[in-house]
Amino acid sequence: METVGPALGQHGVNIMEFCKAFNARTQGIEPGLPTPVIITVYSDRSFTFETKSTPASVLLKKAAGLTSGSARPNTVKVGTVTRAQLEEIAKAKNADLTAADMDAAVRTIAGSARSMGLNVEGV
Repeated sequence: METVGPALGQHGVNIMEFCKAFNARTQGIEPGLPTPVIITVYSDRSFTFETKSTPASVLLKKAAGLTSGSARPNTVKVGTVTRAQLEEIAKAKNADLTAADMDAAVRTIAGSARSMGLNVEGV
């Protein structure tokens, strides 16, 4: 996780204004979950930012009750996720996924789960 204060300060952005806008936009996000943000600073020191959804790996670890994935995902399985959990994660990530439909989104998230060393049930 990176702090944005020094980076914004060196570009002359009003940090309090950014914090107020950021807090207002992220009000509904669960505290403690990392939220990727793309910040654009313009030459007049104004800014825009876009929040992305929490990374799938974080949501998968939370769903499986883990703190980290497997060091050897193809041989050592560290947990299990169900199709219902995958569907919930796919719905949360839907805006950031390029999947054509919900089933494709679930398969994408299932692939991420397998690459972390999780067993996937129902897919």
